[in-house]
Amino acid sequence: MFKKSLYLLPAMAVALLSFSCNNLGKDEFVKTPSGLEYKLYSLNKEGKYETKEAKTDSAAHKAKLDKVMSFEMEYRNSKDSLLFSTKDNAMPIQIKMVESPNKGSIEEAFLMLDKGDSAVFRINADTLFAKTFKSPLPPFIEKGSHLTFFVKAINLQTEQEAMADYPKMMERQQKEMEARAAKQAPLDDKLIQDYVKKENLQVQKTPSGVYYAITQAGTGPNATDGKVVSVKYRGTLLNGKEFDSSDKSNGGNPIEFPLGQNQVIKGWEDGIKQFNKGSKGTLLIPSPLGYGSMARGADLPANSVLRFEVELVDIKDAPAAPAGPMGPGVPGM
Repeated sequence: MFKKSLYLLPAMAVALLSFSCNNLGKDEFVKTPSGLEYKLYSLNKEGKYETKEAKTDSAAHKAKLDKVMSFEMEYRNSKDSLLFSTKDNAMPIQIKMVESPNKGSIEEAFLMLDKGDSAVFRINADTLFAKTFKSPLPPFIEKGSHLTFFVKAINLQTEQEAMADYPKMMERQQKEMEARAAKQAPLDDKLIQDYVKKENLQVQKTPSGVYYAITQAGTGPNATDGKVVSVKYRGTLLNGKEFDSSDKSNGGNPIEFPLGQNQVIKGWEDGIKQFNKGSKGTLLIPSPLGYGSMARGADLPANSVLRFEVELVDIKDAPAAPAGPMGPGVPGM
């Protein structure tokens, strides 16, 4: 539900590599003094991948610092379940190359690659989330386990060059995601309609495609963009399998977020606006308005239609922006 926690892992979007992950598994991991485990590959003159030794103190290594590397990448949990992929996100990632004080980190791993190289990295999940992502370990990743990253470096640019390319990448991504959504939306709508009929639900549908049912009326006006809402929720698939809840992720307390700032999935942005303070109900969200074609572990497959039981506990005004030298701050700036 939340973009910055839960089933959207930190935005190191990832894509399937141009070589087989199974082939890479034949080699043993090499471990650096910092504890980072890796397999590093480069293309030879025959166009085949061969193992490569990581050189972390060379002139070429230092020349990469402060430049931006573009990657295709995917990462998997210790049970080999795919968690995220740039193939699903339709866009490579751009990461500034910096020396990290966190030994054995993913930042150290990225610096091993030159343009055209590929690699497999095995990273301790607890350390990755605590020191790099700076967020709690998601519920579908076991404490003490590891994540495996499959990475291909496709470009190395200055910051200025990368910034110039970024809008073009975003435009290509937007077109690809819109095409996928247009193909998937009718399939999901049919699934939702069949579910509504089976469960004999009385629902309404928003223009964007979210189905909702109010089961307990509230008071006052509906939530709107610019308001901060507090929501208790329980998220399941249409088969009833729970993948998240405020009880699990927030200790039973409602989660709080501002509407209209893209901090939650589109289905929530639209669906929560159909509720007022104290109301309860159900949201049925097609996958293009949820997590799309990106799987979130075994509990949340790609193209999942989402069902949320929600309670809108409170609606309040967003905090005023602090005054600056030119007068009061502008909300959202």
